[in-house]
Amino acid sequence: MTLAITRTDLTAEDLRRAARSSKDAAQARRCLAIASVLDGSTRTAAAENAGMQRQTLRDWVHRYNADGVAGLLDRSRPARPGLLSAAQRAEFDTIVETGPDVAVDGVVRWRRIDLKRVIEARFGVVMAERTVGDLLRARGFRHVSVRPRHPNGDEAAQEAFKRPSPRKATQVIPEDARTKPVEIWFQDEARIGQKGTLAYVWARRGTRPRAVQDTRYTSAYLFGAVCPQRGVGAGLVMPRADTEGLNAHLAEIARSVMPGAHAVLVLDGAGWHTSSALVVPGNISLLMLPPYAPELNPVEMIWQYLRRNKLAHRLYDTYDAIVEACCKAWNWLIATPDTITAIASRTWANVSA
Repeated sequence: MTLAITRTDLTAEDLRRAARSSKDAAQARRCLAIASVLDGSTRTAAAENAGMQRQTLRDWVHRYNADGVAGLLDRSRPARPGLLSAAQRAEFDTIVETGPDVAVDGVVRWRRIDLKRVIEARFGVVMAERTVGDLLRARGFRHVSVRPRHPNGDEAAQEAFKRPSPRKATQVIPEDARTKPVEIWFQDEARIGQKGTLAYVWARRGTRPRAVQDTRYTSAYLFGAVCPQRGVGAGLVMPRADTEGLNAHLAEIARSVMPGAHAVLVLDGAGWHTSSALVVPGNISLLMLPPYAPELNPVEMIWQYLRRNKLAHRLYDTYDAIVEACCKAWNWLIATPDTITAIASRTWANVSA
């Protein structure tokens, strides 16, 4: 027996209008099917046009009679009970975040098949690898690359450097410059040469494209410094990383500091950065990073950005070609101040003027 459409608050045209405004494709099809019936189509024809069975349309008429257009939305299904208890899921999180012990687990990073074995051994629950992947995503884990950490780095010293950095920055400024606006700059050098780098590319799944990589050793050094707050930078390309090159770079940075301001230049403890032969301009003060802490210098991220987007997959026949590529890459970066700010800004490096 045909189920009557008992709701009269909406016409067929009202249902079509609701279908056009709906962001749910399934709800829109159901609105159009019921509108077609109201216009006089048979239930069979209306159901076929909407891509459903006649009985399915009858079920949706029930829902429409009871709840109107809102009743044509799919209802969320009750979640299946988890295979792990809340306590076990919390322990699983700790296992993933701590990482494997190579002496005990035999691997240096977790794979789904490794975690499958751990879950079975620890909790007595057998899962498929795919289910382990679903569990990882549900717990907020993603497959990401790690950040490098120097084996001799002192994390406590690095945290101590970040916490008092505004006060420490003002301490290195000469007394007669402490009333001036302060700019924080970061400086580093990158070796760019014929033995280049490779970068990620888009490719078909299951393939691994090939890219050129030279085996020769001619190189140059790109001296770079950025001020994230202003989105500006200063760079030089030099044949060597030494005191002479840094002196030239310091002079270039000094010309880029805002007139009337004083720059605190954060840099690592390389030998030429601490040389007694350095000539530091009057509008710059040097602030050394803790030992073995390259992750505190955002210029390292600048180098990564330039290598991946401008300097990878390149062949350089001569030294001059390397210099030209470095200059073009740096000028490309400097032309986008927002990029410098986005890459190099650090909340712990803000200093009040």
